[in-house]
Amino acid sequence: MQSAYISTTYLGPVQQYCKLLQYPEIRLETAENYLKQTYRNRCTIAAANGPLALSVPIVKPDSLKCPTKDIRISDHGNWRHLHWNALVSAYNMSPFFEYYEEDFAPFYQKKYDFLFDYNEELRGLICRLLDIQPNIICTEEYLPDVEHDFRETIRPKHEGEDPEFRPQPYYQVFRDKHGFLPNMSIVDLLFNMGPEGLLVLRDSIETNIL
Repeated sequence: MQSAYISTTYLGPVQQYCKLLQYPEIRLETAENYLKQTYRNRCTIAAANGPLALSVPIVKPDSLKCPTKDIRISDHGNWRHLHWNALVSAYNMSPFFEYYEEDFAPFYQKKYDFLFDYNEELRGLICRLLDIQPNIICTEEYLPDVEHDFRETIRPKHEGEDPEFRPQPYYQVFRDKHGFLPNMSIVDLLFNMGPEGLLVLRDSIETNIL
């Protein structure tokens, strides 16, 4: 059985959810040390002025090396309110935001202690809404050299090579203004396409190379 290795993400990009759909087994990394400037605590949405990065503030670890699963969320800057307002502003005109709004709102009202728990509860919700049933197994130790390793491939700005991912265009609220913005947060696909987002994910997987 082919396994793909991924890291936890905050409202991760379309590319990440393609892996959840594509691979029969997902190894979710829990033994890695936390890395800054990654999707572990940030996402990118398609806002009125173009791509907008939203970052969950974290409590600075006591040491340079801290497992991602032990990273705590900070209450600094009223971030939950800011993130929710940004999502509403970007997607209140999208076809499905109102339909899913009540599912997501509690995540910006309730306080979570750990980033990993917050990310994974959001991921579970999104998988249910898209009708994806990934077989997820949490790792018990960090293995540096594995096949189908997307832990560092799926990252903002400095994306690694991934010939299996071929992002397919879909409707976006501000597409006429900015053109199609590929590989946004999965909520961009969900709020714009609803259940048909699953079809976009399927079409974005390049199967000929497997």
